[in-house]
Order: sequence, then structure tokens, then C-alpha cells
Amino acid sequence: MTDTPATYPGQTLGLPEVGRGSLASWRARIAAMIGDWAASMVVAIGLFGTEVMTGSGWRSFMIMAVYFVEASILTALAGGSFGQLIARIGIVQLNGRPIGWWRAILRTAMKCLVLPAVVIGAERRALTDLLLGTVVINRK
Repeated sequence: MTDTPATYPGQTLGLPEVGRGSLASWRARIAAMIGDWAASMVVAIGLFGTEVMTGSGWRSFMIMAVYFVEASILTALAGGSFGQLIARIGIVQLNGRPIGWWRAILRTAMKCLVLPAVVIGAERRALTDLLLGTVVINRK
């Protein structure tokens, strides 16, 4: 028995090559993160004023706090953050099931630390996905 190399990203995870359930592209993932951050900025400015952009102290963390709450809740309930839903991508466990509350909260907390999100492993999976047994897939 010989191991044949993967011919497309996601193949070794049992994901389809294209379409719904296939591995999300970098473009979609980056667009989703930009959308999340922009939406979090707008909400934080609306709730706490423009000092979230220029101030110091607790207000300087409000954009990230809004992001944490938004991403955790939407990921647990809808399978993706605001930006991910707009980009038509989502997060599931490797078995295809929803990730649930504890994985959503832990994944978002690790993304807020930035380092786990930039350490990328095989199959376009960040350290957060490798540790939690999740994968970012296309919803379209």
C-alpha cells in the first residue's frame, strides 16, 4: 500500500475539491477578517465613542472586545463570525459537525492573541484549528 500525495488542499481531510464544504481560500479568510474588524470598529465607536481609535486605557481594547463577543456568539450559533458569514465561509469540526460554544469561545480567544492565527500548518489550518480539530470551509 502506497501513500498517494494530495492533489488539492483539503483532500487529506476528506473535503471536496471545490464547492460547498471545500477548504476556504486565503482570499475569503482574509476578507472575512477585514470585515469582522471593520464591523467591530463601527460597533465599538457607536458604543464607546471615537476614543476607541485614538485613546488609551480600557477604551483602546473595546474593538477587540466587540470582536470577541461578536465572533464567539455568531460562530457558536451560526458557524461563523459576521465577516465569515458575509464571505460565505464557516467553521466546522473535522467530522462536519458545528463547533459548539466552548470551541467557538476558545478559538476566538486564541485568535485575539494573534500568534495562533498566524502559525499555519498543513491544509491551510491555523494553530487554532489544529488544536481544536476544526477547519474553515466554503458555504457556497
